Amino acid sequence: MNNANLLSAVDAREALEQGILTSQELVQACFERIEEVEESIGAWAHLDRERALAQARQADNFRRSGLAIGALHGLPVGIKDIIDTEDYPTERGSVLYQGRTPATDATLVSLLREAGAIILGKTVTTELAVYSPGKTRNPHNTEHTPGGSSSGSAAAVAAGMVTLAVGTQTNGSVIRPASYCGVYGFKPSFARISRHGVMTQSTPLDTIGVFARSLADLALIADVLMRYDGQDSSMKPVAPPCISRIMAEEVPLDPHFAFVRTPMWEQVELSAKDGFRELIDSVNEGDKKIIDIVDLPAEFDGLYKDHQNIMEADLALNYAREYRDGKSQMSAELREMIERGQKIQAAEYNSSLENINEYSELLEEIFDEYDAILTPSTLGPAPVGLEYTGSPVMNTIWTLCGNPAINIPLLQNEDGLPVGVQVVAAKGDDARLFRTSRWLLEYLND
Repeated sequence: MNNANLLSAVDAREALEQGILTSQELVQACFERIEEVEESIGAWAHLDRERALAQARQADNFRRSGLAIGALHGLPVGIKDIIDTEDYPTERGSVLYQGRTPATDATLVSLLREAGAIILGKTVTTELAVYSPGKTRNPHNTEHTPGGSSSGSAAAVAAGMVTLAVGTQTNGSVIRPASYCGVYGFKPSFARISRHGVMTQSTPLDTIGVFARSLADLALIADVLMRYDGQDSSMKPVAPPCISRIMAEEVPLDPHFAFVRTPMWEQVELSAKDGFRELIDSVNEGDKKIIDIVDLPAEFDGLYKDHQNIMEADLALNYAREYRDGKSQMSAELREMIERGQKIQAAEYNSSLENINEYSELLEEIFDEYDAILTPSTLGPAPVGLEYTGSPVMNTIWTLCGNPAINIPLLQNEDGLPVGVQVVAAKGDDARLFRTSRWLLEYLND
């Protein structure tokens, strides 16, 4: 099948089920695309064609056995290089971990294998998943950043090198690169995907996310990964959200959206502001007012400092050995963050943690009235240059409060660079977030 690498995961799965396509052909098509564009994009930290093709052959043989198969059987997935894989190195974007080869898979990788996924390779991360860029470039314009820290995962999906990819977010590391690279990205509610076997940056903030080229594809991989794992102490034994099933249901009433500018609205670029005005006007046609403009209360002005306190204090704690043994090999920016974190007192850290409940209660008041929040995914399109991965400030609120968020690649600037629309739901309402997002896309396409 020509251009099999460009199929959505849902379409590729159907082609595999019908025998129109084999997993080997799909993986081969991905590697042909990688050969074509990887030199200019640089999305991959580790690749092994023969290993991936061997997985694909095994998947094809197992399918012919007639035994039950998983939801991702034969589909290739890219894994961010801070997530442990027993058959690939996990070097965490740092010379401090060069040659590191884990003995076991992270829980999420085991779930992917159980579902039949092919681990195509490891995608580039920024240095220790913070801000210092890796080698990756934006597929839409290689002079622009792809974002971070899940830069390789977003770029690989955007460039057609892999069907699905996994990343992580501690501030804006899934939604931001998804927006810059023009793909769908999903950051679930906090502690809904296991972090066991994933590098720890900040236990109260770290969240696993996924990338795809359609909303249905996001739902497909999310359903595989959103399973309880007692090895992640933040997780609770709750039932899976059944996202694909609920997303397909009809909404009982047309959704009502709150457009939230956030305290960072003044930093949003004019092209993004204009795009959102047009979006609101197109949805609120005639007498039907679907989107209201809602401002957050003044209490949210302090949220960004609270997030910084938590993140940097946790960096100082969790990267203490790396700082002690290898600070001369760290970027200046990461060293400075760790050093600021070392100075944060326990009382200040605990106060910032306690404030999360207050912010969450204020958000719940909005979600009592509205089905979802709409807000920019980023301040604008991907900045020019490769030294800076862009600002995560449009994602900070939702990460700190643990709300699920989806990037929908709806807008673009005059140069054709993507600008994402971020859809946010109440914490724990992941499945309804997908259904509401699906309704919005259908409404805009009518």
